[in-house]
Amino acid sequence: MLTALSIANIVLIERLDLEFAAGLGVLTGETGAGKSILLDALGLALGMRADNALVRQGAAQAQVTASFAPPAADTPLAALLAANDIALDPGEPLLVRRTLKADGGSRAFLGDQPCSAALLREVGGHLVEIHGQHDDRGLLVPAGHRALLDAYARADTGAVAAKHAAWRTAEARLAAARAALDEATRDREWLEHCVAELRTLAPQPGEDAELAAARAAMQRGEKIAGDMGAIMEAFEGSDSGPAKLRGAARRLDRLAGDHPLLAEALAGLDRAIIEADEAETKLHEAARALEYDPDRLETTETRLFELRAMARKHNVQPDALAALTDDLAARLDAIEGGSAGLAKLEAAVAETAAAYTHAASALSDLRSKAAARLDAAVAGELVPLKLDAARFQTLVERLPAERWGPEGIDRVEYLISTNPGAPFAPLAKIASGGELSRFILALKVALAEEGGADTIIFDEIDRGVGGAVASAIGERLARLAGAGKQLLAVTHSPQVAAKGAAHFVIAKSSEGVVTRTSVHALDDAGRREEIARMLSGAEVTDEARAQAERLLEVV
Repeated sequence: MLTALSIANIVLIERLDLEFAAGLGVLTGETGAGKSILLDALGLALGMRADNALVRQGAAQAQVTASFAPPAADTPLAALLAANDIALDPGEPLLVRRTLKADGGSRAFLGDQPCSAALLREVGGHLVEIHGQHDDRGLLVPAGHRALLDAYARADTGAVAAKHAAWRTAEARLAAARAALDEATRDREWLEHCVAELRTLAPQPGEDAELAAARAAMQRGEKIAGDMGAIMEAFEGSDSGPAKLRGAARRLDRLAGDHPLLAEALAGLDRAIIEADEAETKLHEAARALEYDPDRLETTETRLFELRAMARKHNVQPDALAALTDDLAARLDAIEGGSAGLAKLEAAVAETAAAYTHAASALSDLRSKAAARLDAAVAGELVPLKLDAARFQTLVERLPAERWGPEGIDRVEYLISTNPGAPFAPLAKIASGGELSRFILALKVALAEEGGADTIIFDEIDRGVGGAVASAIGERLARLAGAGKQLLAVTHSPQVAAKGAAHFVIAKSSEGVVTRTSVHALDDAGRREEIARMLSGAEVTDEARAQAERLLEVV
């Protein structure tokens, strides 16, 4: 709730610092003293449109700072602040601040952190409800009516939201499966052709590299076939080099004992013969590896080109063809088993839809019963507020199926009829001013602690009424403030003012050409004098003071 308000250079307010407490606070003052300025300043701090006409004449800029009690951790306001990375020190008040330059530029702050005016306005909607002639918040906005009715009904909407999420998830899975099956069915002939073609080719991982290596070897063998033949001839026949080495070795073996050098020569020949034999063996192996067979080369190249052509056709690498075969075959198999899978998913959709519909219908019934109780409660508040000709109706209307959501299957809106026989219409379309504010007060009292901001401001709720009606308004404001709320009421009625736990008087003074608006908290004596002024007019009489005393004693 609002704990403090500081205003600087707003229209006639040069400097103003106020502190507020829980309960009912009333603001009074003579007509034209500047009560609307105070509300305009607070509205500016809460993110309303920044009009540079609010800047006090001669000032460079205006500033309004409102301090609120620390928000509880488990509230929508705390979640909103966290979602926008607005960090608050535990236990510290929430400060909202707005500066407005004379040239029209403005800046908004939450704590010490700059923010957009839109975010400030959204935060302000959680902090304060302002009800008056130009109200565009709170109960006039149908979007919030359903949540207020659910709170009044003590409805657990979380179960409905969970069942709705399960239903939508099941629908999404079914849609994805249908899309995949439709795509596969459209491609069935293509899949059958591709799988047959790939299985006929029967590609193997690594086959491309093996074929390429074999092809390259045979192509090299073709080029060096002549040289290889000439080399091989040097190792064949009785006149070949190795044959001559063996003959020389046999002769030298008979002479090796005659001299040590001959033995060494024989050892050298033996080594040469061994090396020659090894060279001949390698040459034969190379000849076999490089053997040029035109038919085998043609077969190898044909296979290699088929693999590469198939890879280009499917835009994959040749080594991926085997895996592609398995993948396409699996897609083809899925078509055969797809119908059974769809049946299971369809059953899941039907089951989750039925669960949601059952829970949402039960919630709808609960809302309808709560709506009847709320209508009766509001009706009981209308007569004392001089709205006995008006009727109130909580509309609980079934939405078309395509608009069902996590909140259920209903649209909820508060409607009224202000005259006998007149049709019901939305709250925002009834007469403005005091009648609208009194109607909202009746609804707020009926709803009591259910939902809404902790701080509620009523602007001239008593306009056009007096006597017993004004007293009834004051009693209901005090009762609503006693339900854990903070109420601030701008009033012209002494009966309403007497019900306040705190009383502020707004006054305007002039010094030469300078006019200022000031606000002061009144003590008991000051309250009695202000209420007496409201009762008597320009001149405060002893009779008015006595009547003011009686009003305060009733409180």
